[in-house]
Amino acid sequence: AENSGGVHCLKYGVTTNHVMGLKLVLPDGSIVDVGSPVQEMPGYDLTGLFVGSEGTLGIATEITLRILKTAESICVLLADFTTIEESGAAVSDIISSGIIPAGMEIMDNLSINAVEDVVATGCYPRDAGAILLVEIDGLEVEVATNKHRIAEICKKNGARNITTANDPETRLKLWKGRKAAFAAAGHVSPDYYVQDGVIPRTQLSFVLREIEELSKKYGYKIANVFHAGDGNLHPLILYDNSVPGALEKVEELGGDILKLCVQVGGSLSGEHGIGADKRCYMTDMFNEIDLETMQWVRQVFNPQGLANPGKMFPTPRTCGEAARAVQTEKKFENVEVY
Repeated sequence: AENSGGVHCLKYGVTTNHVMGLKLVLPDGSIVDVGSPVQEMPGYDLTGLFVGSEGTLGIATEITLRILKTAESICVLLADFTTIEESGAAVSDIISSGIIPAGMEIMDNLSINAVEDVVATGCYPRDAGAILLVEIDGLEVEVATNKHRIAEICKKNGARNITTANDPETRLKLWKGRKAAFAAAGHVSPDYYVQDGVIPRTQLSFVLREIEELSKKYGYKIANVFHAGDGNLHPLILYDNSVPGALEKVEELGGDILKLCVQVGGSLSGEHGIGADKRCYMTDMFNEIDLETMQWVRQVFNPQGLANPGKMFPTPRTCGEAARAVQTEKKFENVEVY
């Protein structure tokens, strides 16, 4: 629904690159099939239109996906750095070298210690400012060559230690902490608020410094965990929801992070979508004509606003739109809207 990216999107693409066909129920109740077993077809890309529409155009009841072969060889490298800026510089240099890893992830010191407290991998040095996980795959000779090239790039950018793993068991162990990062945040704070913005990789160091300044300004700790390959940030703002007014301040802090992402040439979302939470920031990224064009597309499939009303777009611009929205809400007042 959000055209999500994820760990491996740098090399393998986002959701729309893997969806070949959809069976859809449109808001008027009609059932249609879009897409084809052949990836490139003439005509409008209706599959691409629906992927990422966040349920505002209809409901998908069947999805046909593209299946990929498992690579001949897979290797995971874990490098630890004194500062998170060094890890960000290593990411930029790896991509600049022409290597396209299957995935690259960065975790800061706060996240490292949280996951070690919870899952105790013993792989993540607690005194590291950041760790960088790099997964490469492909032909055996290609992986062997790139493993050494990546290690050299990491060392050049200040890596203190580098661990590599080719066997499945050790690879999973190196990934274990990263996969538990969100759950671990729940053990160090009563509540956390996670954001999802995207920035150009070249802006990683600058944006991370700015997030640290915002953390100091608002007085809330922020654990940084993100898909470094495509610049998809997932800052986790730690707070206590039982404190009156805390959630409102945290939401404001999250909004400032999103605005920062857009200001440096990035996006409001990489995989979690817009929904209701981010719709008020759409005007920071899109102009009036952009938003109006998107709503024209929505009205073709969903003229009465029945499918996921109130999501993605800012407050209705016209009285007519506002009236239709109110009518829809009254008509379905006993139905829970997600």
